[in-house]
Formats: sequence, C-alpha cells, structure tokens
Amino acid sequence: MWKIPSLVDLTESGVALGHKTTKRHPKMIPFLDKIQGTIHLINLEKTREKIEEALKFLEDLAKNQGVVLFVGTKQIAREIVKKYAEECSMPYVINKWVAGTLTNFEIINQLIKKCLKMNEEKQKGEWNKYTKKEILELERELQRLEKMVGGLKSLEKIPDALYVVDVLKEKTAIRESARKKIRTVAIVDTNVNPEIITYPIPANDDASKSIDLITNLVAQAIKQGREKILKTEKNKELATK
Repeated sequence: MWKIPSLVDLTESGVALGHKTTKRHPKMIPFLDKIQGTIHLINLEKTREKIEEALKFLEDLAKNQGVVLFVGTKQIAREIVKKYAEECSMPYVINKWVAGTLTNFEIINQLIKKCLKMNEEKQKGEWNKYTKKEILELERELQRLEKMVGGLKSLEKIPDALYVVDVLKEKTAIRESARKKIRTVAIVDTNVNPEIITYPIPANDDASKSIDLITNLVAQAIKQGREKILKTEKNKELATK
C-alpha cells in the first residue's frame, strides 16, 4: 500500500528545490518555505499534504475503474513516466503531445485503431505479400504512429484524469483537460500557477529523483485502487457460491 513519504525521503530526492526567485509564480507563495541562495525552497509539509490528497483521489478513481493518462514529454521524465504508467496499466504520452488528443479524441482514436491494426498485420506476416519498398513505407508509417499514439493503445475513451509532470511543458494538455473538464494531478514547481491544477503537488519537476518518487506513488495509488476492485469482485463471487 502506498504511504506518504517522510520529510527525509522528500529532501533526499530533491523535492524541495525550486526555481530561482526571479521565476517565482505569485500563486505558489503558500507552498514556499525559505530562500536558499537564489532559489526558493518548497515547504515539504505542504507537499506531503498535497500528495495525500492526490493519492486518495487517484486510488478512489482507480477503484471505480477510472482511467488516468500519464503525461511527461520532457527528456528527463520520459522513461520514468513510461515505466510507471505501464506498471499500473495506464496509457501515457512521452513524445510530443498531439493537439486535439482530448478535444478531438475521435481523430486520435482512429489513429490508435490504425496503429493497432498495422501492428497486428505485421505480426501475422501479412506484410510479406508486399515489395521491399512497400514494406519500408509501412514500417515508416507504423513508426510515425507509434511515436504519436503508441502509449495510448489501451485508451478507448477520453481519460477520467491526467497525471502531468511539468505543467509549463504540457500547457496544451492542461488547456485541453480544462476544456473537457478532466481533473488533473500534477507536479507544480515554484514557477507555475497551482490553481489551474485540480490536485497540485508542490515539488521539483526537473530532478529525476523527485519525478521518480512522485510518479511511483501515483502508480502505487492506482494499483491499490485496482486491487480493491478485484477484491470486491472476488467477494461477490464467493457470496454467490
């Protein structure tokens, strides 16, 4: 079961380290502690509070079969986001966010289906009937689709929530989620507005250890929620015997 990390764990992961004071967003003031040199330090007690709120939300969402889309396209976050999204069987975006992923999901869904179909045809050997040139073109098209929607293959409908690593980097995703009234959980560093996120987690969004710690917790909360579904279903089966 997930648990709130200690102040020591948060400190050792670099969670408290914010941006330079000149980049501070005024809405982040309630989550700040002191200034160290030229950077703001995040109040880790506030971080622990917000982590608990976010994880409870995610666990309840997963318990009700909700889908959480993981988003982290900056280089340092990509493999971390992919690892934990796959660990809890959730869709993810680690390359460029395709405009309209949420607001024009019908088109994205068509691309997902095309990607799945091409993968299936390739695995079945159906490409063998084509020339080398045609196969090369198919490979290029499949690679393009994998880059665009490869992490979304399990997404059959608009997600119920987004987990975002970097609010500024993923501003298009945040904007689309707001338009579709999709709830968001996100790491908010000292240079962003936490009020645009449903469940903001004040933390360093540039350090790999900080991103890993929080993303791991997100995955654990989702898995915990899903385990409760299985437990409930098992109890129902026993009750009918």
